[in-house]
Parts: sequence; C-alpha cells; structure tokens
Amino acid sequence: MPLELRGVSKSFGNLIANDQINLKVGKGEIHAILGENGAGKSTLMNIVYGLLQPDSGEILVDDQTVKIYEPSDAIKHGIGMVHQHFMLIPVFTVAENIALGREKSKFGIMSLAEIKTKIKKLSDEFKFDIDPDAIIEDLPVGVQQRVEIVKALMYDAKVLILDEPTAVLTPQETDELLNVMKVLKSKGTSIIFITHKLREVKEVADKITIIRLGKVVGTQLPTASQEELANLMVGRQVDLAPNKVAFNPGINVLEINNLNIFNDAGRKVINNLSLNIRAGEIVAIAGVQGNGQSELARALLNLEKHSSGSIKLDGQEIQGFTVRDSLRAGIAYIPESRELDGLISTFSITENLILDVHDLEPVASRGQLNRAYIQNNATTLVKEFDVRTQSIEDNSSSLSGGNKQKVVLARELSREVKLVVAAQPTRGLDVGSIEFVYEKLLAERANKKAILLISSELDEVMELADRIAVIYKGEIVGVVDSDVSREKLGLMMAGIK
Repeated sequence: MPLELRGVSKSFGNLIANDQINLKVGKGEIHAILGENGAGKSTLMNIVYGLLQPDSGEILVDDQTVKIYEPSDAIKHGIGMVHQHFMLIPVFTVAENIALGREKSKFGIMSLAEIKTKIKKLSDEFKFDIDPDAIIEDLPVGVQQRVEIVKALMYDAKVLILDEPTAVLTPQETDELLNVMKVLKSKGTSIIFITHKLREVKEVADKITIIRLGKVVGTQLPTASQEELANLMVGRQVDLAPNKVAFNPGINVLEINNLNIFNDAGRKVINNLSLNIRAGEIVAIAGVQGNGQSELARALLNLEKHSSGSIKLDGQEIQGFTVRDSLRAGIAYIPESRELDGLISTFSITENLILDVHDLEPVASRGQLNRAYIQNNATTLVKEFDVRTQSIEDNSSSLSGGNKQKVVLARELSREVKLVVAAQPTRGLDVGSIEFVYEKLLAERANKKAILLISSELDEVMELADRIAVIYKGEIVGVVDSDVSREKLGLMMAGIK
C-alpha cells in the first residue's frame, strides 16, 4: 500500500477541517477525493505534502509510519503535489523552474544540462511536448500544468497529488489531462485526484472517497451514479438539472452594434460584434477560451480602453461610460476571476458586500457610513445566499471558492439591475454551489432581467441558455437555440459558420 492515512485530524480554532480521516491509496490507483469546496480536501492533502501539520493521526508509506514536516520530507518519501494555483515563476524557463531547489553549481554557475535532458525524456515518455527553454508566461495554462507534473516526476514521485487540476482548464485541456492521468497510472504512479467534478471522477477514478464537513462519509466505485455522488457530497438531494420555466422574453435590454476592441499591442480581439439580449432571456457566449469572451464582458463595464462601436442598455448609450456609471446604469457584473476582480481579499465580507454602493444611501449619508445598516445588510445577505463563514467580519480570503462566489452574487444581485453579466460563474465550484448559482441566475431571468452568460462549460451553456451565440476569433459566427446538437455547436466553435 503506497500511502495510508489513519485518524488524521486538523482544526483551525473552532473549525474542524479534518476529523479522523482514514484513507488508503493503492499502487497504480487513481483515487478521487470528492467533496464540496471547504469540505477539507485541500487541507488533508497539504498535511500529506508537509505544508500543514496534523493535530493527530499518522501517515504511512509502504506500511511504514513516516513523519512529514515539510515538502522536502514528502518528496523524499516519493510524494509529489500539483497545486490548484501553480507554483511557477512566470519569467523563468521551464528548466529553470524545475531546477529550483535542486541546483547544481560549478564555480558559481548553474548547470541546467542534466535538468533539460530529463525534462526531454519525461516529455517524450508521456507525450507532453514541453520545450525546456520555453518561458512559463508564454505557455498555455494546460502546458503549465504539465510542467508542474514533470516537476513532481523529476523527484521520482510514486504518489502524485492533483489538487483541483481541471479548475482552470478548458474542456479540451481537461480531456488531455485525464488521458495523461491514465498514462501515469499505466506506468505504476498512484494518483490522488482532488476534485468536485463528477464526470471527470467517473471517467478516470478507480475508487472515490467522499468528504463532507471534514469527515469521510462514504467510499464508492465509479459505477455509482452522479446523483448518488452529488447527494453524498452535499448531504441532501441535489437537482443536477436546472428548473428552467418557459421562455417569455420582453423588449431588448442590451443592444451591441459593431463593437471593436483592440488589445494594448493594437491587435483586434473583438471584430464588428453585434448582439442583443431581451428582458427575461439568457444568451450564452460559447467558444474555446481566448476568443474574445473576456474582453467582451469587460467592455460592457467599460473596462477595456481601446474599443469602439455602440453598447446600449435599455436604449441608453453607455459606451464610453466610467465603470461606476456602468454599474449605476444597471449592470451586475460577476467577473471571470472572483479573487482578482470580484473581491478585495483583505476586506471583510461585510465590506465586500457594499463595494458597489458604498457612497449611496442607505449605506452612506453625507460622507458617513451607516454602520448599523451595513451590519444588518451583511447579516441578511450571508443568510440569504448561504455564505458559510464564522463571522461576517472575517476577511473574504478566509472563504472557500464557492463561498467567495456567493459573496459576489449577493453583492451584485441584491441591488436593482437590468443586465447581469456572468463570466464563468461556476468555474471551480462544487455541485452544491453550482446548483445555487443556477437557481439565482434563473431567478433573475424570471424577474425579467437580461443575462449574458459566458461559460466554457458546454453542458452549462446548453442547460441555462435560451439562445447561444458562438464566438470564434472575436466574431459571432452564429446564434442558435439551446436545443442545437453538440456536434453542430462544436463545428461552430471551430469557426465553421
């Protein structure tokens, strides 16, 4: 048995993150650990990798108890880890990143020759196609992740921990990673796959352990249905299909005509794009990530500097507005990255909930904040949006990904708006949080709001959208109804009109 955990527990103050966890991972086994955000999955793996120390329990490698005080101890025992947020230095090359911590020097000069040779060997063995001399920031996210895997394999890892490895990948990159995992397994590497995505678990896992609120609540085989796994994760019945009522659109709320956007280098990323969204309608933008979706969402908030054309909200031209005026005109914005653009991590949950309206009544009056109202507002929204936190005064950085997203939703959807711009609203979320986001978006649709959904999850697009606009290289190649076949949608995403 390469790796075993016995009675591992870890607390942070009054919060019990891991409660008497027992886990066994066999040789050449893909063992998935499934659970909601905040269930304790990453905490457990950080203990195994030496980034945290357990309060009690033991770790065994090859049936021998080992002490892991830091990552170097884990590496010594054949345990590697690829974190959800990559540990790479963007301006360094692949070889330089992998060499860090294992440098060899002669007369003060680092030698990378041996490192490059081994990178090339591993790259060929697993068909990674990695150039040792490539600069990290120039590589696609999927290739950067392969660099992290190679870095672990360079230390002869026999057990590889993948922490939410598909959270930042496109569907195509996800499929490539799942194939890589199967190859690693065939060569005897054991993989601990931390995730909340049911389809991926069922596709590659040999065994599935479900953790809820820090406890193991079940172990299943991949033959278990998605509903069974989801119910164990959340602790209740989960409806995986959103309840969408009949489509009854109103007047045009958003009208985009001949929108052009140029990046800082002068390259056109959005080309003569025209689109309209009606009240009570969800229009989804489908396309491979990097075809202008992010720039389109930002342009609606007037966050893009170099743009031209017309953007009308409820008949009013807002192109050229300030960001504040765009928000005040009636736009709710759920950004692609909740950490970078949705929240201020060092601000409390209470403060993050008033970012859009901090200078408006009743939040403020005559330059003074209404503390009593702000506290009541936070208490009400945290309850309404089911934000799991010990205190509304905790910094937003203390929250899990799903709870961070709930704070963003609570802020944006608790004020009067006409248009909801939702960019990747369920990225990195578990099934319970995804169900919650769907409910809130469909409630806005029922309240006759116009919704622009930008998502790289094809199932999500087809489930939620009333119409789907397919984008390719900054152009809308076609607009179709949501009952379109996946095959036709796939061809359109490849640029075939």
